[in-house]
Amino acid sequence: MERRLFGTDGIRGTANREPMTAETALALGLAAGRRFRRGEHRHRVVIGKDTRLSGYLLEPALTAGFIAAGMDVMLVGPMPTPAVAFLTRSLRADLGVMVSASHNPFADNGIKLFGPDGFKLSDEIELEIERLMEERPEAGRVGPAALGRAQRLEDARGRYVESLKSAFPKGLNLQGIRLVVDCANGAAYHLAGDLFWELGAEVIRIGCQPNGLNINEGCGSTHPELLKATVLERRADLGIALDGDADRIVLLDERGKLVDGDQILAMIARDWQAEGRLARPGIVATVMSNLGLERYLAGLGLALERTRVGDRYVVEAMRAGGYNVGGEQSGHIVLTDLATTGDGLLAGLQVLASLARAGRPLSEVARLFEPVPQRLRNVRTERTVDLAAPRLEAVIGRERARLDGRGRLLVRASGTEPVIRVMVEAEDEGLLEEVLATVSEAIEREARAIG
Repeated sequence: MERRLFGTDGIRGTANREPMTAETALALGLAAGRRFRRGEHRHRVVIGKDTRLSGYLLEPALTAGFIAAGMDVMLVGPMPTPAVAFLTRSLRADLGVMVSASHNPFADNGIKLFGPDGFKLSDEIELEIERLMEERPEAGRVGPAALGRAQRLEDARGRYVESLKSAFPKGLNLQGIRLVVDCANGAAYHLAGDLFWELGAEVIRIGCQPNGLNINEGCGSTHPELLKATVLERRADLGIALDGDADRIVLLDERGKLVDGDQILAMIARDWQAEGRLARPGIVATVMSNLGLERYLAGLGLALERTRVGDRYVVEAMRAGGYNVGGEQSGHIVLTDLATTGDGLLAGLQVLASLARAGRPLSEVARLFEPVPQRLRNVRTERTVDLAAPRLEAVIGRERARLDGRGRLLVRASGTEPVIRVMVEAEDEGLLEEVLATVSEAIEREARAIG
């Protein structure tokens, strides 16, 4: 049986259309509750969400499903994805659920599941839940006396903020640092600014006025233009941009230059190596991470283990290989000594600690390597394109051969959007643009042929 609903990061789609409907959410709650009901204790599930209007549709449907399966539901309201993972483990819950489509526009939504250990579920468990969803619904329902209950967890925000503050090095503070934080009108709107202010920073807040429709709209990690303008206008020392569910981060230095996940990984790897905190001499990243990062780490005597795209696969490789630092170029940073999933605020605190220790601007602290020129193009397709189709495969193979020894070509279907992502990396920018155009056009031709 192949997975039908779950992608690389849970279930995702347009709100109020399958699979993001109340009916599917209800069935998912019932099936997941059945799968994680074990023993005689009162079972509990933590449900959080971001600020999308459709959260009001999906949250109560999930709640009804879990209650019907005999699980107590703890509702935490708008809360970052890593906060839900943290609370699931902290509260000894049997399951955690986050309702969010991360960096996607407001019309989309998604559902991510976490096991009792706070880690995202494996492919095998997700497949099992899908199987249970296809069975008769009544199979998972409990009797009237065994129904679950729902309640609000009023101190969820405080619990999470205090856990983040406890991860900041003792003896350090952020006094004298002026920062702009852009919360993308998303899940961290009500806590990110307070976190940095309580640690001593002067904080300028933007993207903190969600209305259900403006999440990620012209702001946040995928649209850093507003952050750049604010950093330069207010003469801030840096800018921090989160995405809709605050599990990823990008930074801007005092000049408005982007500091992506690769540079953040390099900073943390360097610092943790110097402090003797690396569990192994290396880190984990995806095939998207820049060749420049790999070369920089090699100069430190550190390895870079690559995985397929998706922070869940980074975490799986970290756990299997015993690494405690990993992440993605897009800004998912995973520090398994401190958290079970990507956490934008936690990663930001690690960078701010480096900044506080160095007493130098971010433009000097965070520019650890020169990236190899890299371009990414998203080719939108209305129908599924088979990347193994003979004509397309021939073009991709020929262009990959042109780059042999001089760069990299990666072509993959997105797990969250109807696009084919084409990434080309090469020292020769002319060659880079040629390969990018050739492969993108071949995909578009294949898509037209299907139609």
